[in-house]
Amino acid sequence: MAKGKDNSLATNRKARHDYFIESTIEAGIELRGTEVKSLRQGKANISDAYAEIVGGEVYVENMHISPYKQGNIFNMDPLRKRKLLLHKSEIRKLDRDLTLKGYTLIPLRLYLNRGRVKVELALARGKKLYDKRQSLAQKDANRKIEQAMKERYI
Repeated sequence: MAKGKDNSLATNRKARHDYFIESTIEAGIELRGTEVKSLRQGKANISDAYAEIVGGEVYVENMHISPYKQGNIFNMDPLRKRKLLLHKSEIRKLDRDLTLKGYTLIPLRLYLNRGRVKVELALARGKKLYDKRQSLAQKDANRKIEQAMKERYI
């Protein structure tokens, strides 16, 4: 990414709260019609999206890209399955991790990279309720420590 410039089109803020992120991978996405124009306007929602491997290909589901206003007949279904572009070796590795280790594939963000829309996919394991509470408690404790340090040195 360019310095000081965030090319994010959409982020999944809920993902880091609901999952332990093990690793991430960049993938291209196959878009049709006016979906890119709609994405550039920030009309995407990936908070409930997930990816799955079907027949040796990776698809992202439940990603909502709103129809482009001036798109008329070129607009697509907002919730259609979209194919992700990965190398065969990457797909095999993801498939192995999904089946053997019980991970889930979730998109963390959509962003532009040299004019192309990319998806940052994460191999993630779901958090239990007590894990979420523990994460919140840890975050709260760190915040209190930071405040105490600021007060001490001011």
